Amino acid sequence: MNVSVNGEAVAVVPGTSLQTLVASITHAPSGVAAALNESVVPRGQWPAATLTDGDRVEVLTAVQGG
Repeated sequence: MNVSVNGEAVAVVPGTSLQTLVASITHAPSGVAAALNESVVPRGQWPAATLTDGDRVEVLTAVQGG
């Protein structure tokens, strides 16, 4: 099945959780936020947030600097 991740189509296995998807994108231990279909999902809910075909995911990582 396909989902949109940061505006790009990505094929994922049915039943993939938001946590699994985020982990495949970044290994940052903190400073990561995720939204599913324009709604921010608290980090503690990522394992239970199962992706479905056509979902839109945005993953943001905080970067330090100036």
